[in-house]
Parts: sequence; C-alpha cells; structure tokens
Amino acid sequence: MQRFNQETPGSITLEELCAEYKKNNVITPEEFERHRVKRGLRNADGTGVMAGLTHVCNVHGYLIADGDKIPDKGELTYRGINIEDIVRGCDQEDRFGFEEVAWLLIFGQLPTRSQYQAMCRLLFENRELPEYFPEDMIIKAPSKNIMNKLARSVLALYSYDDNPDDLSLENTMRQSIALIARMPSIMSYAYQVKRRHFDKESMFFHPYEPDHATAEAILNALRPDRKFTHQEAKLLDLLLMLHAEHGGGNNSTFTTRVLTSAGTDIYSAIGAAVGSLKGFKHGGANHRVRQMMDDLMAHVERWDDEDEVEAYLEKILRGEAADGSGLIYGMGHAIYTLSDPRAVILKEKARDLAREKGFDKKLALYETVERLSPAAFRKVTGKEKVLCANVDFYSGLVYEMLGIPEDLFTPLFAVSRIAGWCAHRIEELTTGGRIIRPAYRALPVNQHYVPLDQR
Repeated sequence: MQRFNQETPGSITLEELCAEYKKNNVITPEEFERHRVKRGLRNADGTGVMAGLTHVCNVHGYLIADGDKIPDKGELTYRGINIEDIVRGCDQEDRFGFEEVAWLLIFGQLPTRSQYQAMCRLLFENRELPEYFPEDMIIKAPSKNIMNKLARSVLALYSYDDNPDDLSLENTMRQSIALIARMPSIMSYAYQVKRRHFDKESMFFHPYEPDHATAEAILNALRPDRKFTHQEAKLLDLLLMLHAEHGGGNNSTFTTRVLTSAGTDIYSAIGAAVGSLKGFKHGGANHRVRQMMDDLMAHVERWDDEDEVEAYLEKILRGEAADGSGLIYGMGHAIYTLSDPRAVILKEKARDLAREKGFDKKLALYETVERLSPAAFRKVTGKEKVLCANVDFYSGLVYEMLGIPEDLFTPLFAVSRIAGWCAHRIEELTTGGRIIRPAYRALPVNQHYVPLDQR
C-alpha cells in the first residue's frame, strides 16, 4: 500500500493532498441552480430526465396534472404485464416464476410451456462455470465482499469466451443466457470461499440438480444439508421475480445501457452494473436497512410501544442514532409515492413464513416503522413528503427468515437483476444506435501558466 505519512524530505501527507483538492474544487448548489443543471438527471420535481425509450418495463408511481406531481398507487409492469398478475399466475399453478420472467423480459412475450421448459433446461445446462474458473478466479483470490467478487468474476469470464466482442444478436443472446445461469454459481462459490478464508468456517460445494429451478438451485448451494421446503423456495423465487427488472432509468440498468452504447463487450457492461448495484444508494440499501433495524431493536425496549419507536425514528432522522446519516433506509423511492408494489407483495407473502419461523414480532416492528416513518419525517424535517416502504425495507427480513446470510442480500439482488440488465443490453444494441453522452457545463477559472520555479 502506498505510504503518505513518511517524514522524509519532499513527502506529503494524505490530509495535505485532500486539503489541496478541496481548496481548488468547489461547486456550490447555487451554481447548479443558476446553470439549470439537472443533478442526478432529475427534473426539479424529482422526475427523471427522459433519456430513452424501452419496451422492457414500466414503473408507475405518480400522475402529472397541470404540471404538478400527484401521488398514486405504485405499479410495476414487465412487458406490459402487471407484476401482481405474474405472481398470481405462478401461484395458481404452483410453479416457479423467475425463469418465466427472464424469458418475458428478453423476448417480450410470455413463454409457452415448451419454451418455459426449454428456458429452465438452458439455465441448468449453463449453470456450471468454465473448467478451472472457480479455482483460478474465486478460490485463489477470495474477497470479503461478494459483490466485489461478482463484478471481478463477470469481467474474468471475458477470457473464457471464444467470441467475447461479437455484438451480433445471436452471440449476445448466447452470452446473456450463460450469464443469467452463472450468476448464482459465482455468488455461491464466492460466499463459500469467503467463509473459509475470512470467517474460518467450512466451505462446501454441492452439485446442481437438473430439475431444480433457480431459487431451488440457490438454496441447494447455500445449505449444508441441501434441505429446504417448497414454501421457502417459492418465497426466494418471489424475491427473484420482484428484483428482476425496474425500468431503464435505475442506476445499474442505465449503467448497462451507457456502456452498451459505447460498443463494449457484455462482460464490461454487466460488471459495471454489478458495481453500481453494490452502492448503498441502490442495491446495497437492503444491507443498510438491516443495520438500521438491528440498531433500533437494540435501543427500543418495547417494540409494541409506538411512542418509543417513533421517538427513536426521530433520533435517526436527526442523525443522532443508527449510522448518523439522518436517513431511514428503506423508506421512500425515486418514483413510487403511495406504495411500492414489490414491498406490498413481499410483505403479504412473508406473513405465513414469519409465523412458522417465529418472526411475527419482528415483522410487526417493521410494519410499525413503515407506518410511523412519514409522520416522524414531517415532524423532524418540516417537509410534507409522501413516503412509502420500498422493496429493500422488507427484502432483508425475508432473506433472514430464509436463513440467508447478510453477505448475500445484495448479491441475490444482482442474481435476479441480471435478467433485466441483459434485456436492456439487447434492446440498446438493437434499437439505440448512438453513444450516450450527456453534457456537463464547464466552470473554468482562467489562469496563466507559470514556470515551476515561479510558483
């Protein structure tokens, strides 16, 4: 590691470097407003700047009337089909839905029975990683963070592809199916190696079963005894379905489209998307929710006392509790206002398992936090804002009920979102046609060049 604090002639400390940067690099909020810059590619009312067109997905959370943003019930549609209908259809037939969703997102129509079966078979046949890949890329280079290892491994797959740079539809389709299939395998290997190397625990690798859906394959890989119930696998499958896609404007999907528009290979584009999802403002939010709720549960003595819970939420908002950020993680969304349909579905489906696993009180506390957060926010900030729980608020709790370690909360998000990323990459390649390049206004400070000895 580079040293900065050596007391030798000509050395400079890290603090001095940062101070020098701060002295010469200030852009005030007022300058952004004066130049009408839409920070975060957001309009003044919080809506997103229109950057493209897509058939893949629509996220609805508000209405616009006379220029005003009006809160509305949240809706999520995959290729024009409401996610609630997809979930209901799979429940009625008691079958797994992630494979169906992956087909729908990529091809635009629900699969026939034979296509559904073919998709399941394709994913099983491509689930194994290339020969020696686990040893060379994962076991020999363990990482404390599974998302980091996911990104590195996706990039490394480039070297194992005989035709990595071919952007034809046929080649991109081949690569997409393989990546959707292999993401759970990379995640499972990375987690087992992390357990052995950093946690000093045993690692185990189980063979895949040809009749297992993706959710079953994941539980089979993660559990030492390979045992799980149908109800558990169905709940994990639900999480995969809900996380599979969320429109072209979310940060990781937009990252995929930006890199794809440059004409780069699929491994570079998807690796970058994984890096985006790792951020706590995106997929990593479920990890922050877990940390915040653990802190709240440790400091609130009576979980059923709403006054005590609300008082602690106010402390969180004032930056006096939890991580000091002043944020109630899992509450609020860039698009959803009155409700996040994913959170609504997930909470309802989790009730039966919560009763079975003894999580009733914890689930009730989460619901209390969801109910009290808007009022606490208004009291502390003085702002009138419609807040709803987003999917990250409940997903970590469901993973916990399923016995899935916190290390895998965000990686499982990536395992499911890869379906949406691939659908958007294919759409960008076939319909985009131009490199994505927004503008940045330069704020130069005119200077004259000064010879080194005169500075």
